[in-house]
Amino acid sequence: MSGIIRPAPAGFIALAMVLTSLVSVSIAQVSIEDVHVAPRVEPAKPNPMDSVDPSLRTHTRPMKVDVSLVLIPVTITDPMNRLVTGLDKENFEVFENKDPQELKSFSSEDAPVSIGVIFDMSGSMSSKIERAREAVIEFFKTANPQDEFFMIAFADKPEEVSDFTSSVEDIQGKLVYTVPKGRTALLDGIYLGVSKMRQAKYPKKALLIISDGGDNHSRYTEGEIKSTVREADVMIYAIGIYDHNMATPEEASGPALLSDITEITGGRAFTIDNPNDLGDVATKIGIELRNQYVLGYRPKNPGHDGKWRKIKVKLIPPKGLPPLRVFAKTGYYAPSE
Repeated sequence: MSGIIRPAPAGFIALAMVLTSLVSVSIAQVSIEDVHVAPRVEPAKPNPMDSVDPSLRTHTRPMKVDVSLVLIPVTITDPMNRLVTGLDKENFEVFENKDPQELKSFSSEDAPVSIGVIFDMSGSMSSKIERAREAVIEFFKTANPQDEFFMIAFADKPEEVSDFTSSVEDIQGKLVYTVPKGRTALLDGIYLGVSKMRQAKYPKKALLIISDGGDNHSRYTEGEIKSTVREADVMIYAIGIYDHNMATPEEASGPALLSDITEITGGRAFTIDNPNDLGDVATKIGIELRNQYVLGYRPKNPGHDGKWRKIKVKLIPPKGLPPLRVFAKTGYYAPSE
């Protein structure tokens, strides 16, 4: 992203809309045109990576953030699910536990990200695996040169395929040797990915989940994973690949599960029914990560009470825009000391 887009004549804006539509894609159940130009009239704990099976650690202590400055990545979309760029600091209000906060920083620049890919390698992915590999490659094509990546593959249990690296080629090479088999330990894969993010070097962190079904083999429960991602300062995105006729209850619950988990973190889930759409959606998510606003504030309540603090981002849109949707994390745990 090249920064905030300044006011422009109507003709220019129309031209911009045409140009940005070149990166748009269209998929079943989701409209995914990409960039829309908006006119302006923690305590230390044992590292789960010591074992690829995290099932022995089903209760984790909350991840805390430094309350000297709270940073909130925010995505804005229009009714056609297009990204809205070009907004200003004055277009946002932030509330913590219903108390208005003063924004101390505002950015819409492309900053480096620590990214983890959580990749479904269960047996049901056999017919989709080539498209899924291509989707990961397309996602990486949107990367900032300074980004760092890791990959976890999961079937009966999650395994680290690649440690943090800045080399996209390293992960692409290891993808070739992944063989689909076994059942789907999706929740365990998410837990391991969130835990791995403790080693990330950038404050902006994101996970991308690619899966074709609901969980049917994890040691973790849905409630435990929702609690874990709520406590973590990590955005989660997901691409769910589902058939129209879902064969099992786990598959039927898969879209709602991914939607609930991602929205807690300020990310979102995309549901598709055609593996050919994987690459386009992965590209969209990569572009979205590059076109977010980052709001920063120092809480009026600086207390180190270890409590959950609810965040609400309110948008004050420029006149003339349709209703817009805000994606942002729902809160954070303050430090206890």
